[in-house]
Parts: sequence; C-alpha cells; structure tokens
Amino acid sequence: MLQTILFWIFAIIGIAGAIGLIFNKSAVYSALSLILNFFSLAGLYLSLSAEFLAAIQILVYAGAIMVLFLFVIMLLNVQDEQGVLKFDPRQGIAFLIGLAFIGEMLFVFKDFAGTSLSGSFAFGQVEAVGRELMTRYLFPFEMISVILIAALIGAIVVARKHSYH
Repeated sequence: MLQTILFWIFAIIGIAGAIGLIFNKSAVYSALSLILNFFSLAGLYLSLSAEFLAAIQILVYAGAIMVLFLFVIMLLNVQDEQGVLKFDPRQGIAFLIGLAFIGEMLFVFKDFAGTSLSGSFAFGQVEAVGRELMTRYLFPFEMISVILIAALIGAIVVARKHSYH
C-alpha cells in the first residue's frame, strides 16, 4: 500500500516536472524542471528497491549531465522568447503524436491497473548490474566507451580548431 502511494506521489511530481520543462519560457527554469523530473525518477527507483539505480540517477543525470546542460545554456546565452505566439503546424503534429502515444500506453497497460508493485527487484542492485554489464552486455558496454572516446576527441578537435585562427 505504501509503495503504491509513493509511486503516485513520485509520478505526479515527475509529470509536474515534465509539464514545467515544456511550458517554461526560460531555458534555465526548464532545466531546473528537468532536474525535478530526474529526482522523481530516482524516487521511483527507490520505491522499487533499486538503490543503485536511484543513486546513479541522482549523481549522473541530476548532477553531472544537468550541470553540463546549464553550462551550455549559459554559454550560448539563450534569451527568453518574446512576442506573439504563432501556431506552427509541427506543433499540432507533435501534439497528435503525443496523444497517440498516451493512447497506446493506456491500451498497453490497461491490464496492469490493479497490480501491486510489491516484490523484490534484483535488477537495481550493484551486483546484478555489474554482472549483467560484464557478462551479457560486455560488447555494447565496450562499444559505448569507444563512441564516448570518439566524441571526446571530436569535441577537442572542434574546440581547438577555433584557437588556431
């Protein structure tokens, strides 16, 4: 019962963060709303007894990634948009796709409405994550590290290109 209540609390906080992310005109406030969404996701992980995933969610996403987002926002000096809002056909299409997605999720999860969230979830424990990363997902894990190194080298090349001129 308590787990279900915590799920709904964190779900409502996550939805509020997502709405704040979409409807804030300030890029900084949108980023702060995204941090709220990340914390609510960490709370959902905690309610599933996945402490490791919750800690990683807070440290990596709410911490490091959002600091990078805020640096980029402040570095680009993004200004608030002023003026009259105009209707863009892409917004209508995106709204319809969003409604279709919500309808699909309601259809898919209609059978899970009365199910309980109780039980032991081993996927969020450190041992289980490490075992899966080093056995079943070793090749994708190594490929991600190669892609990240390539992205880092590319960022250095792009940044150094401007210093030579």
